[in-house]
Amino acid sequence: MKNLLWKSIKQLANLNFSILILLLICFFSVIGSLIEQDQNIVYYQQNYPLNNMYNLFFNWRFMIFLGLDHIYQSWLFIGLIIIFTLSLFFCTFTVQLPSLKNARRWKFFVPSSKNNINQNLINYENDLHNSLINIIYSLVSYNFYVFHKKNFIYSYKGILGRVAPVFVHFSMIISFIGFVISSFGGYVIQEMIPVGEIFHMKNVIHSGSLSYINKEFLIKADNFFINYNLNNSIKQFFSKLYIFDHNNQIFKRKLIFVNKPLNFNGLTIYQTDWKINSLRIEVGSIKKIIFQKKLLKLHLSNKPFWLFIIPITNNQKLIFVLFNLNDPIFIYDINGSVIKKIFINQKFYINHICFCVKDIMLNTGLQIKSDPGIFFVYLGFLVLMVSTVISYISYSQIWITIISKVLSFAFSTNRSIFFFEEEVLRINQLYNQYTFINYKLLGQKQFLVK
Repeated sequence: MKNLLWKSIKQLANLNFSILILLLICFFSVIGSLIEQDQNIVYYQQNYPLNNMYNLFFNWRFMIFLGLDHIYQSWLFIGLIIIFTLSLFFCTFTVQLPSLKNARRWKFFVPSSKNNINQNLINYENDLHNSLINIIYSLVSYNFYVFHKKNFIYSYKGILGRVAPVFVHFSMIISFIGFVISSFGGYVIQEMIPVGEIFHMKNVIHSGSLSYINKEFLIKADNFFINYNLNNSIKQFFSKLYIFDHNNQIFKRKLIFVNKPLNFNGLTIYQTDWKINSLRIEVGSIKKIIFQKKLLKLHLSNKPFWLFIIPITNNQKLIFVLFNLNDPIFIYDINGSVIKKIFINQKFYINHICFCVKDIMLNTGLQIKSDPGIFFVYLGFLVLMVSTVISYISYSQIWITIISKVLSFAFSTNRSIFFFEEEVLRINQLYNQYTFINYKLLGQKQFLVK
């Protein structure tokens, strides 16, 4: 059992296996981007019918069976995320951390050894004794960590560059943990609320199996208005929201608009849409009757407008047309001629009957989202950005030996070869300033990177 467990861990930590799982995650993410998510079954039956010859193996029944209509919440996708997270976790502790520990170990180098590493070797020979103290001082001056034993010196710098891959793994693990928490504990609600109404959260689009909707507070859409551009196109639309409990204690109030949501108690309320619902009309002068008439939305030259029809007599009808909230309401007869242009609370008479449009009933579209794992996702990406910056730090090593009055200088780096070459030359210059000796460069300098 122990051998089987260890083999399973090694298989999970295998790079090829991790890449395969990551490719599968990318593949299903692409499918989730191409297929509309979280729609009702009628939508998929209309757009992906069974008898479509072009989608013979990609119809609504196949999609529902595999959960492609909610792929990011499906057990298949979450299972791949969990497997990939375990792969990163085991790779970190079985490969990355031991490699980091090995990078910190000091290791001396003997030029005559048969097991030489690939090296950039410079030899100096002189009649005087070379100074180990001076070369150590030169290395420390350039922030190298130095290990010394007899005639051997090993030094390194930039160990943080070797830490970066570990942080990359941890950042991805944290982000995936946040995604799983959001999948099980989050939910999305969409509401189309009449302005002035109080509502509970109930129109759930999708929710995790462990999610909980808090119904201890109420939300009121107190006001809604639209800002228009000079050409009557919509610039921005706003909703004023109140959040309070059943004792009318207000917790929060805020004017929200697109890309400026309200955050409260782990919830984020976005402004998503709006709709003109109906007109509230008062009829009569003495005995007044108030009624609401629902508006029909149409398009003319790709521009929306709203209308409804009121029959006055058998041969006479009034057509109310609204183009936007700032313009007047146009009243047409059955022949399409403009009879009146009116504003809110402006009285007008038709056949000696008093009419007055009291209000335009508006609906504001809100999306309420609970995402308990968002903190971990943001934290993971923050760690990823930091580790990306750290990864640009070069990990450099220098080996020095003094045998028979010959100082051998070997070095390697994992990036920024030319900068490290210049740094080595500066170390040599500093060493010469303190030793006051003349040296002869033997052999050809080769700058190779291990």
